[in-house]
Amino acid sequence: MGERQEAQVPQPKKKRRISKKKMIIGVSSSILLLVLIGFLFVSGYINKSLPQTEGTIELPMLESKVTVITDEDGVPHIKADNVRDMYIAQGYIQADRRMFQMELSRRQASGTLSEVVGEDALNQDKYFRTLGLRRAAEKSYEVYAEESIEVLEWFASGVNAYMEEAKANNSLPVEFTLMGFEPEAWTPVDSLTIGKYMAFDLGGHWQQQAFNYYLLDNYEEEKAYELFPAYPVNKPTIIQEDEIDIAASFEHAVIPHPFNGSNNWVVSGDKTASGMPLLADDPHLGLATPSIWLQMHLESADGLNVSGVIFAGVPGIILGHNDQIAWGVTNTGPDVQQLYIEQRNPDNPDEFLFEDEWEEATIIEEPIQVKDGETVDYEVVETRHGPIVSEFASESGKDTVLSLRWTALDASTELEAIMEMNRATNWEEFEQGLEKFLVPAQNFVFASDDGTIAYKANGKIPIYEEGHDALLPLNGWEADNEWQGYIPYDELPTVVNPEKGFIATANNQITPDSYPYHISNVWAQPYRYERIAEVLETGDNFTAEDMQDLQMDQTDLRAREFVPIFQEVLAETEFTEQEQGAMELLSDWDFLADKDIPQPLIFEHWMQEIQNTIYRQEIPHAMRNLFSVQSQATENVLRNAASGEGSQWMEAKGGMEAVLKDSLEDTLEKLTESYGDDLSGWKWGDYHQVQFHHPLSSVSPFLAFFFNNEDAIPVGGSGVTPMATSYESETGEVDHGASWRFVIDTSDMQSGYHIVGPGQDEHFRSDWYHDQMSDWVEGNYHETRLDETEGRELVLEPN
Repeated sequence: MGERQEAQVPQPKKKRRISKKKMIIGVSSSILLLVLIGFLFVSGYINKSLPQTEGTIELPMLESKVTVITDEDGVPHIKADNVRDMYIAQGYIQADRRMFQMELSRRQASGTLSEVVGEDALNQDKYFRTLGLRRAAEKSYEVYAEESIEVLEWFASGVNAYMEEAKANNSLPVEFTLMGFEPEAWTPVDSLTIGKYMAFDLGGHWQQQAFNYYLLDNYEEEKAYELFPAYPVNKPTIIQEDEIDIAASFEHAVIPHPFNGSNNWVVSGDKTASGMPLLADDPHLGLATPSIWLQMHLESADGLNVSGVIFAGVPGIILGHNDQIAWGVTNTGPDVQQLYIEQRNPDNPDEFLFEDEWEEATIIEEPIQVKDGETVDYEVVETRHGPIVSEFASESGKDTVLSLRWTALDASTELEAIMEMNRATNWEEFEQGLEKFLVPAQNFVFASDDGTIAYKANGKIPIYEEGHDALLPLNGWEADNEWQGYIPYDELPTVVNPEKGFIATANNQITPDSYPYHISNVWAQPYRYERIAEVLETGDNFTAEDMQDLQMDQTDLRAREFVPIFQEVLAETEFTEQEQGAMELLSDWDFLADKDIPQPLIFEHWMQEIQNTIYRQEIPHAMRNLFSVQSQATENVLRNAASGEGSQWMEAKGGMEAVLKDSLEDTLEKLTESYGDDLSGWKWGDYHQVQFHHPLSSVSPFLAFFFNNEDAIPVGGSGVTPMATSYESETGEVDHGASWRFVIDTSDMQSGYHIVGPGQDEHFRSDWYHDQMSDWVEGNYHETRLDETEGRELVLEPN
């Protein structure tokens, strides 16, 4: 035993005075520790939803092992022993990368956002329920071949496998937690509904018809016709009694961006360094996080080997290349939407007049569930032409309403076309597949490793009775106003191996006046096409790098046209010192919309102020939203006034010199307020910037901090340059442009060059969230190959 110790009596401790400073430090340390623990907990939770790119995942429905290699740019390369497993894997991988985007996409198109957002989305839901994109998708599903339905079901099973696993592991994307809901099972109709939404985004020109109707109802004919995209052949009918309130009818309508379009071109081997065709494509759509497109590579042992992009939620590859052919699209923009004036039976609101008889409309119940609110009982009324679209927000005409006839509301088979296009090996097979691609109508360009280049304006384009030119709503009670079928497939505009050695489109007019069918009254401004053609006509020995440079070209042909006109008109005008300085800067401009110079800033704002000066007091703001050809119409007004033809719109504001002088004064006043007195120090990029906003970033600055984790980047170009960077005029934010850029030299069909801005993934902690944001601005392309793929390997295997 050891030495016995005496019991120690605890002694009272001396009280110590704790300084206020130490107390604050101690409390702060505790708070920081709690914050750190909370951060680590939340961080661990958030990281659980990161896409898995390595290891093994069991998918019991697979027949064989599937390998998914994610390359350094975040592109998944899916390799399977059979197509069934390949599409299951594609569904799983898409969901892992983009589940929240897929959920919002199907809800927006289906009109079910109110279920998770609340009353703020109610008018939008009413609008999409009225259009009936989901009803059109359900019709389409009924006409698909069994083979295509299998693909849709395989894809959906892969999506659902991901969802079940994510729910079980509590690893759904954090956005679902923030919004307080979980996604329901994916269905084949969801994929088709997303496809129908893209037809909506690239749809037609009903809003311009409504605006033209408004013009004729509020102005003298000649003044109204000045703003029409084309002069009407026949005098229109305007209802004088029980007039439709156009502004009230469409106050809450969702209008696609007026600059939705694209560039594409294909160059024959006679004009290239490799001696083989070059193809370039850059679809212009909304810019946001995540990208509209997801780049993927699909390979199955039966010979399918295709790479490119697809909308999240849809199987296959819609744009890209395989090992023998490549293709790209721009929007044709035909008149595939027609408003009809419908006369309602005053004694029975469900009947409408047609050929002196009352026809009963179809009434569709569309109850809308509203988060934290009561279900709204909503009805859609469909006439023989389509849904009544003028009353989705409110009653705007008692016995006279507007219905919409639109090709996209019919059954269509785009997925079958995609399946055939993915496997095509030459132009004949590709064109055969195109016959099933009905909506939206697109300008397809094509190149193959046999040296062929080709083009087709493809899709379902209605034939109008002579004299009915799609400029205004038509009387729905007259049989003569019905569409007369559709342009026969073999008569759609087609070009194969032209002598000039290239084919290019940029939403410009595609047919001469001699073409026997009406295509459209509304074409994009010609500047992008003219610049592309200018380069391709004058050059040769082109390389893939030259095509990339052309996609990033910032030459502004609109400025090249109008700056000299403005200088001539204002030649004798007395300027202030600042105004004189602005005119001298414009005189020295080479018409490149460079982000580091002042001239594009001055010119673009001047054009905006010209429009405001002409229309602001004349046309209500709600109606200007329907004025889809505002830029084109204004340019025609300026041309007519400068050429001496005259313009009532210009004369009403004191003539062209007064309009130009006043708008220049307003422009410089606004720019001085924002950027100071030194004009030479102004920069286009100080105003014109891109950030790729996440849909939840507008909810709070806190969410914006995480989801918009990169500062806005100054960027050159404009809405009319080949490097399309259309912007929101109040803020300068670039919100529309090349959603994907693609170039391929068919001398090496294994390789393609891409930019997907801002990146591949929707998870803000992913390596591929915003990694291509600067690349998008600077034009840094990444190469994706069909062979020799290296990267992180994930194995999907059956039990």
